[in-house]
Amino acid sequence: MKRSAFAAVWMGLVVFAAVCAGAQPLDDAGFYADYDPNLPFNVESEGVKTVDKVDEIFGVERPMRFEKELFSFESREGERVPSIMARPIGSEGKKLPVILFLHGSGQKKEFIEEICTPFVEKGFAFASFDQFTRGKRQPNDNPWALMFSWRDRCWKTVNDARRMVDYLQTRDDVDPERIYLVGASYGAITGTTVIAREKRIKAGVLVVGGGDFMTMVNAPIIQEEVGKRGLDWALELVKPIAHLIVDAADPVHYAPGTEGTPVLMQSGSADRLVSPEAGEKLYAALGEPKEIRWYDVDHPGLREGDGPEIVRMLDEGLEWMLERDAPYRKAQTASGTSAETKPAG
Repeated sequence: MKRSAFAAVWMGLVVFAAVCAGAQPLDDAGFYADYDPNLPFNVESEGVKTVDKVDEIFGVERPMRFEKELFSFESREGERVPSIMARPIGSEGKKLPVILFLHGSGQKKEFIEEICTPFVEKGFAFASFDQFTRGKRQPNDNPWALMFSWRDRCWKTVNDARRMVDYLQTRDDVDPERIYLVGASYGAITGTTVIAREKRIKAGVLVVGGGDFMTMVNAPIIQEEVGKRGLDWALELVKPIAHLIVDAADPVHYAPGTEGTPVLMQSGSADRLVSPEAGEKLYAALGEPKEIRWYDVDHPGLREGDGPEIVRMLDEGLEWMLERDAPYRKAQTASGTSAETKPAG
C-alpha cells in the first residue's frame, strides 16, 4: 500500500475514536469476554488443492509450493470465519506443528500463500483467517456499523484466533501440543494479546508490531500527513478522546501476560508507521523470555528496495521458530517417527 493509504487507515482510527467518544467507553475487563470454547465449529471445507509455482514477495522471486485447504468455521453463533491452511505436499497422515498467522490491517488470509513455502518445507502447517472487515467479512452499510467496525475488529481478531486454536487442536493433521503464532503489523499488535491470553500457543513472532496508543498516533507518517493538511490542531484535540476509546485494545496492557511464552519481536529501525518508539514500548511490556531484533526497513510496502531485508526477517523468524520446535522434533526422531516433511520436488 502507498504511504497515503497507510496514513488514511491510521487517521480513520483516530476519527472513529473521536466520533464514538459519546458512546460507552471500552471496558478492559469485558473487552475480550465474547469467547466461548464450547460452541460447535460447524466447519465447511472446500477441499485440498496443490500449489506449485514461482511468484514474487516484496519484489523477490520465491517458490510457492504447498497443499492448501480453504474452509470456514463459526467463531460465535451465526458468524463464519473464512480460513486457509497450507501444509507440506505429501504430508497426509502426519501430525504437523502449525503456525497461526495473523495478517496486517490491509491484508487477507491469502497473503500466507506468498510467505508460507519456507515454513511448510520445514514441516510446519500454516493457517490464517480473514479478520473482521477483510475478505467476505465486511460490516454492513449501516453507518453505525461501519463506525464501530474498527473497535469490533480488535476483540474479534483476538477471540477468533483463540477459536482457531480450539479448532486446530481437533484436526488429525495437527499436533495439538505444537501451535505457534506469527503476527505482522496489526497482526502483531493483536497477536500480543492472543499470546498473553492463550497459553496453548508455545511461542510467537511479532513482526513490525508496537504498542502504547499515544506513541503510535505520533508515528512519523501520521505527523507528515496531518502536517500537509494543516490538521495538527485536530489531531492533538482528538488524541485524549481517542485514547479513552481505544485504550482497552492497547497491547501493552496485556503484554506482561506473555510471561513464560517465548516471543521474538522483529522491528524496523526506519519504520514510519509503527515507529521504533512504539516497538520499544511493546517490547518493554512483554514478559520473559523475549528478544528483539532490528532491521533497516520502513514498514513493509512503504519504501522501495526493502524487499530483500523483509524476506530476511521472515527467514530469520522461521529459524527462530525451528529452534523453539526443536525439542519436539528430537523427541520424534528418538521415537522413530519423522519430524520434518521433505520439500516436494
